[in-house]
Amino acid sequence: MKSFIIALSFIFLSIFITDQAQSQLVDHWETAVFNNDTWSYFVGTSEPNANWRSLSFDDSAWPRGPGGIGYGDNDDGTVIPQTTSVFLRHKFIITDTASIGSALLSMDYDDAFVAYLNDVEIARAGITGLHPAYNQLGTDHEATMYSGGLPESFIIEKKLLKTCLLPGDNVLSIQVHNSSTTSSDMSSNAFLSLGITNNTYNYRQVPSWFLAPIDFKSSNLPIVVITTNQGEVIVDEPKITADMKIIYHGNGIRNYASDSGNIYTGKVGIEIRGVYSASLPQKPYGFETRDIAGNNRNVSLLGMPSENDWVLLANYNDKTFLRNVLAFDIFHKMGNYSTRTRFCEVVLNNEYKGIYLLGEKIKQDNGRVNIAKLKSVDNYGDEVTGGYIIKNDYFTATDSWKSNFSPLNKPGAEVYFVYHDPKPADLTDQQKTYIQGFINTLETVLYNPSFRAPVFGYKSYIDINSFADYFILGEVTRNVDTYKKSRYFYKNKDSKDGLLHSGPAWDFDWAWRNLLENCIHFNQTDGSGWAYKVNECDAWPVPPSWEVRMLQDKDFANLIHDRYFELRKNILSQTEIENTIDSVASLINEAQFRHFQKWNILGINAGTPESGIQPITYSGEIQKFKDWISTRLAWLDANMIGSALSVEKNPEDQVKCRIFPNPVSNILYIESDKEIKSIALYNITGTLVIEKNDLNDFTVSTNVTSLRTGMYIARIVFSNGEFAVSRVVKK
Repeated sequence: MKSFIIALSFIFLSIFITDQAQSQLVDHWETAVFNNDTWSYFVGTSEPNANWRSLSFDDSAWPRGPGGIGYGDNDDGTVIPQTTSVFLRHKFIITDTASIGSALLSMDYDDAFVAYLNDVEIARAGITGLHPAYNQLGTDHEATMYSGGLPESFIIEKKLLKTCLLPGDNVLSIQVHNSSTTSSDMSSNAFLSLGITNNTYNYRQVPSWFLAPIDFKSSNLPIVVITTNQGEVIVDEPKITADMKIIYHGNGIRNYASDSGNIYTGKVGIEIRGVYSASLPQKPYGFETRDIAGNNRNVSLLGMPSENDWVLLANYNDKTFLRNVLAFDIFHKMGNYSTRTRFCEVVLNNEYKGIYLLGEKIKQDNGRVNIAKLKSVDNYGDEVTGGYIIKNDYFTATDSWKSNFSPLNKPGAEVYFVYHDPKPADLTDQQKTYIQGFINTLETVLYNPSFRAPVFGYKSYIDINSFADYFILGEVTRNVDTYKKSRYFYKNKDSKDGLLHSGPAWDFDWAWRNLLENCIHFNQTDGSGWAYKVNECDAWPVPPSWEVRMLQDKDFANLIHDRYFELRKNILSQTEIENTIDSVASLINEAQFRHFQKWNILGINAGTPESGIQPITYSGEIQKFKDWISTRLAWLDANMIGSALSVEKNPEDQVKCRIFPNPVSNILYIESDKEIKSIALYNITGTLVIEKNDLNDFTVSTNVTSLRTGMYIARIVFSNGEFAVSRVVKK
């Protein structure tokens, strides 16, 4: 037994030494292929020879020219006619394969590509299929080097190099595809660099921008390792299947990328998410945890409630790593549901990708937006009234509907509401009619001169406390996206509240800063400006800006005033905010060095166009962040809307009631926070045309299809003996 233990120890020691040696393999880097080398090329007006990727292929009939090969953007060494694809070849010589420990393909491309080394695929992005056809379209992607950006890098591991790299002659073959047949540009700037394990120099000096791959081994943060199937690339829809492991051993314990996944090990469906953020080098992802059969698998990740829908939020656009985290934290401390997140470091296909936020996707669930789960059979009565999550965001014709109203501060502009959960394909016609009718009636009431009415006014439709909290968060952060994009609302069943709530909070990576935008509300360096006035700028998508109208109600303005100054005593105090900032900065202090080694953007105005000097250190970013918050809070303290007078509170038994849609064609809904005992509908002569008694429910629906067009009076009696009267228009 003793000899066995010694032998086993020797094996582990050997593995350790080997691992340590592996980390020392690369002595320096050299570049074997440059973008402006001479390339043979074939314009993709037809399929090239099937052997075009092979070293033995005779490309003497192909035209030749300096790379890159493409058109548009003035980043091409050789300009070609507009095309869907182009096929490229460049031969180079390797003097000694044994001295090459790793390789890196750096590619600046528009729009998609697949690269091969001696007919073995080594990298791809934005296109699927083993060998994509000449007329296959890729995913839209903009090259960046012509505008001062860096190419994307793809690591080629030693294991793969052994299968394709040859002593002597080699060929790098690349096919580049556009995302449309009418694209105005195409780029194909490729560099192949080699990690040399000794001190010999046989190739050329790497480009000035070159960054060696990070030899990532361990972290104090959780580690997320993602591995896709060979040749598969993560794209923006559809999700592809990949393997994921998450490693975290607890506070103060080291986590190693080579460890087994103790938090999660299994399959995921993963895709690129976001719009602007998806265009940046560090991609954000959405993923579903799945079982081996591909079905959704609910799991708890890093202490977050069990679910199957998750996000990995990138931090390329936020050098503090705090903009989303701090906003979510404040909204949560205010008493609202807010997305839970955990910092982690991500490795994708053996390439270190930096610091991410692993968090919850916004959706209906007991552990998330805790509202009723709307099912396809929920089409009548209380069942159809919730729950819904909708938003103002980028929209398409199939996932949204157009409002019947324009914002007060942007007359004539079109506003769209987007279905979020359930997805539009999962909503029935009755459910779409219901939520559209609810929002339309809310806006009808809001823009009516009597919108402040206590029973049938706008407060019968919305939860004013959540709107006040969301307003305060948007103004504290001076977030340009507070209202126009990623602005969520949710509504539960009438029997469980029934009001429209503002939130959850989302998308604050453009917040907490002075923007280089032509908008006085977001570019001022003295802390001034109002996020709720974003429609005074060139905002798109156009937000409804209900708050502009709601602030004409002095009670709502005073509610915000009192709430803000109460929060300034604790949650929004400079001390508490800075304590959160310092805690996060301490937690990620080790990882931020690796992150900025991977993404060399300190001191550079990368991502969101931001005014002022860009700090060259992480500590400088943190101090700048604190200073901005201090300046902003001081301005809000001096300029907060409303007055210090307390809001007059309605008695707890004050009835709130809503009738919609109004005008109505078929089904009329009457909802209240008090049980409805009876309803009666009278025509303009006072004749009773509809009556329902002994209802004792929070929601009543009645079919008015048979009624003639015109005006009617609804009389609603509540269980506490009160009654209300409202006009109803039958169209």
